[in-house]
Amino acid sequence: MQAKIQKIVVLGTGGTIAGESNSENEGFAYQAAQRSIQDLLQAVAGPSQSLPSHLEGFQIQTEQVCQIDSKDMNFSIWQTLALRCEHWLSQPDVHSVVITHGTDTLEETAYFLSQVVQRNKPIILTCAMRPANFKDADGPQNMRDALNAAAQMSGRGVWLVAASEIHNSLHVQKVHPTRINAFDSGERGPAALVHDDHIHWQTDSFERAVEMSRLDGFNIQELPVPEEWPWVEIIMNHVQSTGRNIQVLVDAGVKGLVVAGTGNASVSQPLKDALMSAQSRGVKVCLASRCHQGPVVQTANHAFPTSGELNPAKARVALILDMLSKTQSHLN
Repeated sequence: MQAKIQKIVVLGTGGTIAGESNSENEGFAYQAAQRSIQDLLQAVAGPSQSLPSHLEGFQIQTEQVCQIDSKDMNFSIWQTLALRCEHWLSQPDVHSVVITHGTDTLEETAYFLSQVVQRNKPIILTCAMRPANFKDADGPQNMRDALNAAAQMSGRGVWLVAASEIHNSLHVQKVHPTRINAFDSGERGPAALVHDDHIHWQTDSFERAVEMSRLDGFNIQELPVPEEWPWVEIIMNHVQSTGRNIQVLVDAGVKGLVVAGTGNASVSQPLKDALMSAQSRGVKVCLASRCHQGPVVQTANHAFPTSGELNPAKARVALILDMLSKTQSHLN
C-alpha cells in the first residue's frame, strides 16, 4: 500500500521576505509585506525549480495568516497564528509548519509559539534581510532551507532557519540591524548549520533543545481575548535610573514589569525601591539583563525573580503567559 502523502504547511505573515523596493539595487529602503505567501513559494518551488530531495513525497500547502511588517506584530495576530499552528499540526497528514516572518520581532513570536503550541511536531520560522525583488535577495534560499529542515526534522520545537543556520527559539536573538546574518544564539551558537541541503547538528544541540522547559499543559484555546492580556512593560536600568517612570506606569495600570538590568540583572537602589513599591501594589516584577550573552545567575542580592537565559523581550512574553496561566488556573 502506498504511504499517505505528508504535508508541510507554510503560513505567511509578511515581513521583509515579502517586501519590495523601488529598484533591484535597493536593499534597505523598501515596503515590507507586499508579496503573498504563494508568490514567495513560487520563487523556490515553481515549475522550473528543483527542490531538495528530502521534500520528495511532501505536499506543500500555503495560508496567508496576515500581511504586516513585524514591527507591528500584536497579540491578536499571535493568538491567530498559534491557533492556525494548532489547527494544522493536529491533522495526521501534516508533518510540520513553516512560518515566514519579519526579522524585527521574530524572536518574540518564536518564543511565544514554543510556549503555547502543544503539538509534538516542529514549527520552523524563516525570514529575510533583503526585500524579495532585491538583486541578491536572501529570502528564496532561506525559504528553501526552511522547507528542507521542515521535511527532515521531527518532534516538538520552534526553530529559526536563516543564513544557513538553525537556531532554537529559546536562544535566538536579532543582533544586527542590516547584515544578512542578523541572528545568533549567544554563547551557545547555532543549533545546526545547513550546507547543500544537509543539516549538520552541533553535538547534542537538537536533543538538548527539545527538552527545554515550556508551559506544559498551557492551552492556547483557553486564552482570553488579547484585549484582556495583562499589560507588561520593559524598563531599563542605566546611569541615573531614578524609577520615576515606574510610578507613572503603576498609576496608569501596568500589571507587570520586566527590568533589563545591568550585568547580572542588577538595578540601582532608587529603581529597586520603586520596584518594591510597585510589587506591594500587586505588580509582577522580573529581572533580565541588558547583556547579550550568558544567563542571569540568581543570587541572594536579587530581590525579584530572574529570567535565566531569556532576554528582556522574551522575559516579557514569559511573564505575560505566566500571569495568564495563573488566571486560567484560578478560573478553573
